[in-house]
Amino acid sequence: MAKRDYYDVLGVSKSAGADEIKKAYRKLAIKYHPDKNPGDKAAEEQFKEAAEAYEVLSNAEKKQRYDQFGHAANAAGAGGYGGGGMNMDDIFSQFGDIFGGGGSPFDSFFGGGQSRGGGRRVARGTNLRIKVKLTLEEIAKGAEKKIKVNKQVVCQTCDGTGAKDKSSFHTCQTCGGSGSVRRVTNTILGQMQTTSTCPTCNGEGTTVTNKCNTCHGDGIVRGEETITINIPAGVSEGMQLSMSGKGNAAPRGGVPGDLIILIEEIPHETLKREGSNVVYDLHINFADAALGSSVEVPTIDGKAKIKIEPGTQGGKILRLKGKGVPEVNSYHRGDQLVYVNIWTPKALSKDERDLLEKLQESPNFKPQPGKNEKSFFERMKEYFE
Repeated sequence: MAKRDYYDVLGVSKSAGADEIKKAYRKLAIKYHPDKNPGDKAAEEQFKEAAEAYEVLSNAEKKQRYDQFGHAANAAGAGGYGGGGMNMDDIFSQFGDIFGGGGSPFDSFFGGGQSRGGGRRVARGTNLRIKVKLTLEEIAKGAEKKIKVNKQVVCQTCDGTGAKDKSSFHTCQTCGGSGSVRRVTNTILGQMQTTSTCPTCNGEGTTVTNKCNTCHGDGIVRGEETITINIPAGVSEGMQLSMSGKGNAAPRGGVPGDLIILIEEIPHETLKREGSNVVYDLHINFADAALGSSVEVPTIDGKAKIKIEPGTQGGKILRLKGKGVPEVNSYHRGDQLVYVNIWTPKALSKDERDLLEKLQESPNFKPQPGKNEKSFFERMKEYFE
């Protein structure tokens, strides 16, 4: 794809001076900054395109070659001027404190690497943290929650600008619109230059004379927003999810913060979660264990019927494959483990007692550990096999 003319990219004429080129680039850099346009690939490309154009047009020698040869200056024999294919790392390394780095050619209006305090800034809203309670069924299947969040929102009266009208904006007289001020100090080593955030405009480059009556110049007010949260299946207690840009709004059109969602599990009445598996304690009477039976057990998906084999021993573990909880961002789903417990009645009628006393004398009712029962380790080995 053919490159656009660098002057068209910055929106200036070929006769534009260094200050006009610098001002045009600054405006585009703020507009398409990644922090202000999270996840917007188109804005990212425009951000890189503007940086590439400024890289060339801000340098007198490169600008002269570009004016003479255009983009063909990068071809063999034309001398070249660079400026091609700048990536995000290149741009951030050359910017000043607005991006956390320093260096030319952007020192003149972003504070450079002279100091960590300078540079025109894009305001950022604070993050919000909320708790969302989920049932085991919601955790297993995923859930959509609509939550009303009380937070800082953009002022509708001034559309977040903080100004009463457009004529209320003025270039900061202290920093000249750069957002930073420089000071030169004489030391024994010579002159030392430091850059710091402009104290008048707080690094914004502009001041507001007539403030909005609703937000009093902040661009944000206290309000309520209903946010739809899509929670994936398989989340667990204490897990945190993040929604970019859904936190508090930032002053005067800055980048909003994020919404942090903390997951809480509501205990189930009969099921217990262990990782991706679900555990259920099944209690059956001695007769069902000895003769065999068919019983219903609760699962995340509803009731399930399982078969109790004759002679089932207490402590046996039955497995319902795939009846557990899915793992986050995975196709794997755990199992439901059914722990068999033999229930013993505490009160017996005379006939029941007589019957049991007769059975008590039968050889088949004498415990035979090596024959009729399996140890805990044997049962666990049987389960995992």
